[in-house]
Amino acid sequence: MTYIGIDVSQGTLDGADATGAAWQHANDAAGIAATVARVGAQGPTLVVLEATGAYHVPLTAALAAAGVPVAVVNPRQVRRFAESVGQLAKTDRLDAALLARFAATVRPAARPLPDAATQELAALVDRRRQLVEMLTMEHNRLAVARRSVQPSVRQTIRALERALRALEDETDRWIQGSPLWRAQEELLTSVPGIGPQTARLLIARLTELGALSAKEIAALVGLAPYAQESGRWRGVRRIRGGRADVRTGLYMATLAAIRCNAVVRAMYRRLVAAGKPKKLALTACMRRLLVILNAMVKHQTRWQASPTPTTA
Repeated sequence: MTYIGIDVSQGTLDGADATGAAWQHANDAAGIAATVARVGAQGPTLVVLEATGAYHVPLTAALAAAGVPVAVVNPRQVRRFAESVGQLAKTDRLDAALLARFAATVRPAARPLPDAATQELAALVDRRRQLVEMLTMEHNRLAVARRSVQPSVRQTIRALERALRALEDETDRWIQGSPLWRAQEELLTSVPGIGPQTARLLIARLTELGALSAKEIAALVGLAPYAQESGRWRGVRRIRGGRADVRTGLYMATLAAIRCNAVVRAMYRRLVAAGKPKKLALTACMRRLLVILNAMVKHQTRWQASPTPTTA
């Protein structure tokens, strides 16, 4: 079995395999083609890259298109692996060799890359989040701004609101142009508490929805509680990791669901009445809502007051 690690930076692609062989190409069209040709010739069991913003996406897409199994992993996980094996030095070449060793030891699952249309939708969803964040900051500034700068802040707010409306119109066109996405959005928004923006976030950022088990989807989003135990000591179980943007969207949706969704509201009240902290009860409701959505997509069933396929 052959495991290859590739360290991706803005300018270069540094590769290495478990035998210690290393190479470097520029991170451009020619360099990506050369890397894919070299890696493909070895018939690797798995290629591992770290998530590096947008820099790794063209190479990952090219490898996937060539039929090469590739996994994009969390840099924090790789850094902790390096510390566990005593590698404290950090260079691009060392990181590539470390990724190859990580691939051979951990063997992360290769996940299919979202198609080009889904990546475009994800970019629109991300941009909307950025505009909303900027609008929030400007509104906060306006609340404390001196009179001399208030017109400038208001002008920026109006410009951001126009940009937000235009972006939402563009996202609507993308959704309406795809029968699959349109049906998916209608299915998800049938759940009280799930609005169009949350549905689009899930479509764009959680393409695995409906394809994994309840435990797997909860772990992927970062809503699976992990045990904290040592000897006789039993600590509070905590969630960690996962896709923070999806988790944030589900948090806001769950706040709405507690008010308008009878199933989620009943669960929240039951947990609070049993003495559970409100934050813990809310997190449990987030996981419950995610599991329900996962089952609905898997079985292509709309919301029911008492959903049954929640363990799928």
